[in-house]
Amino acid sequence: MISKNRFYQVPHCNGMGHGKPSTLAAMRSVKAEGGWGVVCTEEIEISPHSEIAPNFEGRLWDEHDVPALLLMTQACHEHGALAGIELMFNGYATPNRYSREIPMAPSHLPVRHLDPVQARAMDKRDIANVRRWHRNAALRARDAGFDLVYVYAGHDLGLPMHFISRRTNRRTDEYGGSLENRVRFLRELIEDTKDAVGDRCGVVVRLAVDQLLGQGGITAESEGRDIIAMLAELPDLWDVNIADWSNDSITARFAEEGYQERYISFVKSVTTRPVVGVGRYTSPDAMVSAIRRGVMDMVGAARPSIADPFLPNKINQGRTDEIRECIGCNICVTGDNLCVPIRCTQNPTMGEEWRRGWHPERIAPVNAKQAQETALVIGAGPAGLELARALGQRGVEVMLAEATRQLGGRLIHEAALPGLASWMRVVDHRVHQLKRMPNVTIALESPMSASEVLDFGFNRVFVATGAHWRKDGLGRQHRQPLVDPTLPQVFSPDDVFAGAMPSSPVLVYDDDHYVMGGLLAEKLARAGLEVHFVTPAAKVSEWTDMTMEQARIQGRLLELGVHLHTAVEIVGVSPAGTGLAIQLDSIYTSARQSALSCASLVLVTMRDPCDELWRELLAKRELWHESAVLTVECIGDACAPGTVAAAVYAGHKTAREFDSVITDPDAVPFRREMIRIES
Repeated sequence: MISKNRFYQVPHCNGMGHGKPSTLAAMRSVKAEGGWGVVCTEEIEISPHSEIAPNFEGRLWDEHDVPALLLMTQACHEHGALAGIELMFNGYATPNRYSREIPMAPSHLPVRHLDPVQARAMDKRDIANVRRWHRNAALRARDAGFDLVYVYAGHDLGLPMHFISRRTNRRTDEYGGSLENRVRFLRELIEDTKDAVGDRCGVVVRLAVDQLLGQGGITAESEGRDIIAMLAELPDLWDVNIADWSNDSITARFAEEGYQERYISFVKSVTTRPVVGVGRYTSPDAMVSAIRRGVMDMVGAARPSIADPFLPNKINQGRTDEIRECIGCNICVTGDNLCVPIRCTQNPTMGEEWRRGWHPERIAPVNAKQAQETALVIGAGPAGLELARALGQRGVEVMLAEATRQLGGRLIHEAALPGLASWMRVVDHRVHQLKRMPNVTIALESPMSASEVLDFGFNRVFVATGAHWRKDGLGRQHRQPLVDPTLPQVFSPDDVFAGAMPSSPVLVYDDDHYVMGGLLAEKLARAGLEVHFVTPAAKVSEWTDMTMEQARIQGRLLELGVHLHTAVEIVGVSPAGTGLAIQLDSIYTSARQSALSCASLVLVTMRDPCDELWRELLAKRELWHESAVLTVECIGDACAPGTVAAAVYAGHKTAREFDSVITDPDAVPFRREMIRIES
């Protein structure tokens, strides 16, 4: 097998899997079109004895699953890419919620999930069965047109890893004890797979060389190196990383580009086979350096390939300034964790290639009638920037008006918080594109009133004026205001962004549960304040479980000495001298009431849309006609506050629909993949 280049899209989950094969194939097809030499699947279940419902991964249980996978291989081959498939048997890593089959593992173990289920210890017949299922799946993968077939021992998910690790293997037979015995099952799977497909497909081993558990697990310095050396020439290619998935895909807040090199750099010294590695590489210089320094032979990528499927072509064509660099926010991961199609902050077309027909690089010019219309975009945050950029790409005459002296909206402040500097790439990429468009005018320090908007006479007006944080405690837990927002000791995130510094000790109340509460607590603690973090959730920044960074966020706050109060709500705030007396209550029982005396309070609860201009324009609807205004639309956070990804998506979707004609307002606005029942 020969790849056309060194760009290798490693296996990554996407929330589509067996449930949405056309959506999945179109997404992988765009990556192949974008120049990736190898494009791989997500994990592919090989048997109902190990399935991961409700998550939508791939399936290859029997021959009925082959046609769906053919869609992907044909799409990849059409663009000259090799197609790889990651076969998976999850062992104790899944409770088998759909099949209800009893999970299996090298030794008796509770499953990784919180389900009250245990995996039973495998006997020799079980081992033989899994080997047979894996071999049969490899043969089906060959028939489905795949060029590379994986034997998976990565993260802490694949059964071979469970045999290898002493943490999960307490066997005393030939599959336990010594490292050679613990590697036996992996060796057998590699040999089985090569015997089955070796004349047609390359065999790849994905191995986590370090579990980041110290001597309690596999480490790159000892057993990780020994495993590679033991099996050095057996596979056709090594795909190496670290375990588990939360370590392999660390957010930019906690890891720099190329962070895995210190764990995987030894691999090429003990094998002559090609080596693929990952590390959220976004810089072409860093990629070239990794190759030249002998760290790897092919640059592996999951998240960078999601942010910009055309990254290889842009590098090849000398268009590196056009790359949409991954910001490392892990919004892509949330799709798989929430069992919905993948999305991306930088790339709003991700997951929409089939169902909406969106392409990351191409967007049709507006039709002849709308080509004569002009557009005014008010607000240069993530929604406004993407809307102006996409409209400009479509050929519309656009003015982007920003009230302040800087483009970026909310990201100006959020990207300045600890570890989020890469988030500014959302702004930088779009500003760079806008400045090259002769049909787009940018007006800074241009606040707009409704009368001024109408005086300009733009045909289409889009209000993207963002949102502001409330400072009265209204939010998920409290549906009525809780705090007098005029108290001088009470702050919102916006106050902190504006330079206000709360007095110490400060209580940060997080009823938002994403990143903001934890970030502000970290910022204030680093500034030397004594910080109390209070949240009604069971843990800090609870929703960041979806982005796989919750444990790191909570751990960092503990390291900084922040006092954590979880499953607690504020029930009263009153002035006490120069500070505040804050009454707390357990969310479970009023018998656990307590009080904190703090000098200041920062409320992170909810945001209100800054939609006043939009409402003023609606109130002047009778003047639109004489001002040549056809439509006024409110988008992004100004419509409904959400994530940065949601704002970028809103801007892009609005631009795509600029000239669309809605003939049936009740019609589903995108294609669906449905099972057809024949009569």
